[in-house]
Amino acid sequence: MAQIVVVHGIGQQLEGEHTLHARLFPALADGLHRVGVRVAPDEVVVAYYGHLFRPESEVLAAEPYLDASDVRDADDQNLLEEWWRRAGAIDQAVIPLEEETLARSPLWVQRALFALNRSRFFSGLAERALIGDLRQVRDYMTNSAVRLRVREEVSRYVTADTQVLVAHSLGSVVAYEALCAHADWHVRSLITLGSPLGMRHLIYDRLQPPPQESDSGLRAVWPTVVSEWTNIADAGDVVAVVEDLRPLFGEEIRQIRVHNGVHAHDMRPYLTDPATGAAIAAGLDG
Repeated sequence: MAQIVVVHGIGQQLEGEHTLHARLFPALADGLHRVGVRVAPDEVVVAYYGHLFRPESEVLAAEPYLDASDVRDADDQNLLEEWWRRAGAIDQAVIPLEEETLARSPLWVQRALFALNRSRFFSGLAERALIGDLRQVRDYMTNSAVRLRVREEVSRYVTADTQVLVAHSLGSVVAYEALCAHADWHVRSLITLGSPLGMRHLIYDRLQPPPQESDSGLRAVWPTVVSEWTNIADAGDVVAVVEDLRPLFGEEIRQIRVHNGVHAHDMRPYLTDPATGAAIAAGLDG
């Protein structure tokens, strides 16, 4: 059984566990190779849940047509605003949110989508795909049935042999909550990549279990089964709105900044970085 379980992020609903393994395993193997560790393909599995967000097949189209007028939900608009604010702060090609004074409306949403499409992360992403990503995050965080199904799907891949969880983007939220719910697992190391776990209100405040008040403010629960947690983020990653998770989850987290180039949120450059390889290797060594 696999020692390493990889949990993917948003926008993978048209993929599958085998296609993602074929795409991600070489990158993970390269990251481990940089630190002198070899891993076999059957030692790594991709916990796939994307199919739960895939629309049912239709005669004319696999996905519904979406445009700015479909972004009416407050959570979708809040997440869009967070991404726009983050992109404007780190990418000179993006018009800062503060320069727009429009009230929230389809026109405001259209401006936001246009601004994000100029960013390094969202560049070239179809408008309906970006809106679909917004809805995946919102559905997971607000729909208890979806949340449970996603966590159950990921949990199927974790066995007594699993030592390391490597989770990207929304997958880091899924992995964190699954670990908190399974104190019986033998996973010793959590590695989060490009994580939105620190995004207040939309994600952090809605985590299960919920963060608790402490002397230092709101503090999230530590997944007790995990002895090592490494959070890795690119400073230009739009999704990692809060780069440093230590103030929110605990100083025990090993916080690392990497440089992924123009593909700041792509999982593969995260995986090929020696820092990620070293974190995975440490989890395997125990």
